[in-house]
Amino acid sequence: MRVLPAELPGAPLPDSPDDRPPLIRRTEVVAFALVSLLLIFLIGLLYVGKPFFLPIVTAFVVGTMLSPVASLLERWHVPRGVSAVLIVLAGLTGVSFMIGLISVPLIEWSNRLPELGLLLREKLHLLDKPVAMWRQLQSALGGAETLPAAAIQMPKIGWMQPTFEFLSPTLTEIMLFLVTLVLFVASWRGLRRALVMLFADRVSRLRTLRILNELEESLGAYLLTVTVINLCYGAATGLICAVAGMPNPAGLGALAAILNFIPILGPFVMFVILCVVGIVSMPTLGAGLLGALGFACLTFIEGHFITPTIIGRRLALNALAVFIAIAFWTWLWGPMGAFLASPLLIVGLVLKEHLMPDDSPQLPGSN
Repeated sequence: MRVLPAELPGAPLPDSPDDRPPLIRRTEVVAFALVSLLLIFLIGLLYVGKPFFLPIVTAFVVGTMLSPVASLLERWHVPRGVSAVLIVLAGLTGVSFMIGLISVPLIEWSNRLPELGLLLREKLHLLDKPVAMWRQLQSALGGAETLPAAAIQMPKIGWMQPTFEFLSPTLTEIMLFLVTLVLFVASWRGLRRALVMLFADRVSRLRTLRILNELEESLGAYLLTVTVINLCYGAATGLICAVAGMPNPAGLGALAAILNFIPILGPFVMFVILCVVGIVSMPTLGAGLLGALGFACLTFIEGHFITPTIIGRRLALNALAVFIAIAFWTWLWGPMGAFLASPLLIVGLVLKEHLMPDDSPQLPGSN
């Protein structure tokens, strides 16, 4: 009987003419499968546990953003707990003011939905011929039969209740978020120390400390710069709406400032809203689109020149990565997930820079 020597992992088979090791080992396949199953489990857990995880994660992200302000107040001899309460109250006041500007015209327009639907259908009668030609083309190509109804169909009133339920969090989620936010900001210094002391060796502690410092700095800078930019952006949008003669320019400006916290999708939704409001409220179609065109120019300037210049390369994010993150977190957690997409992407980039630095050993190139 012939006894074969022990083989190292990845070694070629005995008496095999091929000296190359296998490209994919069985252990690598098993590890990949286990990681994939773990990711699927975590995503499912986050989706099912949205009422709990969404307020907690939002409080952690927003609390990290607000921690530099609490540290500044602490240097002015304001106790950490008091500063946490003051910061949260100031944030609630600002959000309530913006919602107040939006709620008045929103309630007014919602009470006039049937009338506004008729006005919009009358203003868009120019689209009857293109829509009819499109239906004829569908019929000629063997498409589904269409009813000879009006070209522009207004949505039913039934969509409002599920949309409101999707957009508005429950009272329990709001209270959980506020309490967690106050406690997180008040105890952030102790949490930092506990996270650092979890590791035994000095190198790991220093790395953890650098990660926490950069997370706090990056998220705080992101919140400050984006908030200032969006407030100016909303004021400019309100001015454009006022010059174009559109109703409730202050409310439209506040809505633009809030929606701009959601990159890419927020400005697009605001453009559609301005088109609808302008077409319904202005006497002609050209005058109705004037405000939306001005907003489009403002968005182009803000997105391509102002924001990249102010934020700089440090917080600049890849547009494709931002879009995919927004799509994923919106599917997972709704509108608040879209708001959290960019901050969570920043967290991921900071962790990647420290845990997998660019100057780490690379695989040798093939000859």
